[in-house]
Amino acid sequence: MPRRRRLVRLDGVSGNQQVITIHGEQELVARAGHLFEGARSEFVCAATDLKTWSRPTTRASMAGRVHRADGLVIRKLYTPVALADEEQRSHLLERVSVGARIRICRTGLLQHETIIIDRRVMILAGAEVAGDREFTVTTSPTLISGVYALFEATWEAATDLTAYLRSDPPQVDAEGRRVLRALGEGLTDEAAARRLGLSLRTYRRRVAELMRLLDSDSRFQAGVHAGEFGLIS
Repeated sequence: MPRRRRLVRLDGVSGNQQVITIHGEQELVARAGHLFEGARSEFVCAATDLKTWSRPTTRASMAGRVHRADGLVIRKLYTPVALADEEQRSHLLERVSVGARIRICRTGLLQHETIIIDRRVMILAGAEVAGDREFTVTTSPTLISGVYALFEATWEAATDLTAYLRSDPPQVDAEGRRVLRALGEGLTDEAAARRLGLSLRTYRRRVAELMRLLDSDSRFQAGVHAGEFGLIS
């Protein structure tokens, strides 16, 4: 006997509407917050960083709605930006200790954040604008299947959090660490070179060397990777 598909209700939405746009976190909580309570088999999330919700009240409300039902699998996929400081790393390790599966991917993600619940509802979050975000919520099986397949492909290529953090850090000498700290402080090349007692040419050469060593395409990314390896603590 075929299993009946459980209906997904979006508050204030007609039964045949499969894609809606929600403006702001307050409206998301009001119209779709109950969906987080309904996770039964799987809750997956792909996000650039840990800044899921821009408003503290939303963060508290949504965190309390995801209940650990028996057999619920929680998988979260982040970029290295999520490991930018010790507090964030500790938070992710704590989530792992209570059963969540977390992986880190070096490739960029298509959306700021994607949440898929039981493969029956999907929430796509846009970038934050003026302190709030726009969300797309859909129950369309076709759309969900397509994005879920992308999530799976990225997940398979990603690295488990604990293994990622155990990776041997690159060897950076004392001067290189000082250069990395100057980058992290946002100093201009001229100001950083003066502080370190280096010529501008030498400073820029060291920055280029460190970017290659840390497998980074930008100075910002080099700073993120240096934070992951504890090189600028």
